[in-house]
Amino acid sequence: MNIRIPALALLCLLLAGCNIPGMEDEEGNRARLEADAKATGSACRHAQRGVEDCYNLNPKAPRSAVFAGWKDMDAYMRDNKLEGQATTVQPAKEVVADAEPAEEKPAKEAKDTPKPKAKPAAGKSAPHT
Repeated sequence: MNIRIPALALLCLLLAGCNIPGMEDEEGNRARLEADAKATGSACRHAQRGVEDCYNLNPKAPRSAVFAGWKDMDAYMRDNKLEGQATTVQPAKEVVADAEPAEEKPAKEAKDTPKPKAKPAAGKSAPHT
């Protein structure tokens, strides 16, 4: 019996469920990217961010889909009289290369600074040494 035929059939069966780079469906990728961008816009609206902030935080997302998601969530929240959740995590500040470094305050050393003596409580005398 020739081993090539079963091996070829097995190989075809294994590759049928595989996502090989370069063989993705372009329509599927585009639809997934649009859905992700709409979800991002909705999340930005719910987090009480402006649409411009959302664009800046997600530069790779298509702006039209981000806006569509933001607008849909805005309409939903207005219809159902929902309040958004205030953002508690702030985005990282961008480092400017031309900016001068801030002056550092000298650290206080515990050895050089004398500790203040505790005052005795009212009505009690300090121990005699």
